[in-house]
Amino acid sequence: MLPVLLNLGFIKIYTFGVFLVLGFFWAIFLLWKNIRLTSFKEEDVFDGLFLSMFGAFFFGRLIFVFLNFKDFGFNLLKFVLVNGYPGISLYGAIFGGLLVLYLFTNSRKLNFNDLIDYLITPLFIAFVFGKIGSFFSGLEIGTKTNFLLKIKYVGFDGYRHLVGLYEGIMLIIGLLIAYRILFEIRKERYYKGFLLRFFLWFLALTTILFDNIKDNRLYYGDLSLDFLISLIILLTISFHFVYYFRNGTLSFIKNYGQKIFKTVRVGTKKKVGGGKEKKS
Repeated sequence: MLPVLLNLGFIKIYTFGVFLVLGFFWAIFLLWKNIRLTSFKEEDVFDGLFLSMFGAFFFGRLIFVFLNFKDFGFNLLKFVLVNGYPGISLYGAIFGGLLVLYLFTNSRKLNFNDLIDYLITPLFIAFVFGKIGSFFSGLEIGTKTNFLLKIKYVGFDGYRHLVGLYEGIMLIIGLLIAYRILFEIRKERYYKGFLLRFFLWFLALTTILFDNIKDNRLYYGDLSLDFLISLIILLTISFHFVYYFRNGTLSFIKNYGQKIFKTVRVGTKKKVGGGKEKKS
């Protein structure tokens, strides 16, 4: 892969950093477009965004250091120097950022559920660029495979899964669905805050699907921490969706079941009628 995109001698431009910058600007642009559809003040939204980004970094890093305490200890420099000692907990960053945003909206007397739906599609974009960037830079290493789609990473033996690319494509699908749902929320067909639950559900699904083919997973004991948390989130929100859509689901099953029953019944009558005619 290509960890360094451009080496000018006195300065190095890293591939992953370029993708992060691109993701950040595209996410900011989409957020700005989304906010123009609302009555929120832009300064309030972007103040909350930057504070929540700081909270995401702090809590994501804190959880990662806690889970790898033997490698970090109480060394503050190791905590701050992410380039030298890389690692951030995915869910620590997400829930940390959401916590800071929630506290911020309360302090400004804004409705958290009103605002969060407009932040989800930009968040999806940031994750898409992050995942694809991690693939091209060689940060997301897949396990060994003989599958048709495979690649060889520098410093690793054998051919590996394109796990970062897989996750990026999956999240693009999530982005398109989320953008459609946003306008359904504006039409009041879903409740406010629905997109946050969809984002967590879809991210958990993506993590579960591809966690097993990642080489550098974060473990808690003998368990993959991201897989365990994702499974809890996926099951919890799935039960919530089933309850929320229960009327529509039961109505669909009832109507579809009636159609099947009528089709089978008509087909049976035709067979019986055809048999009688043959006898006479």
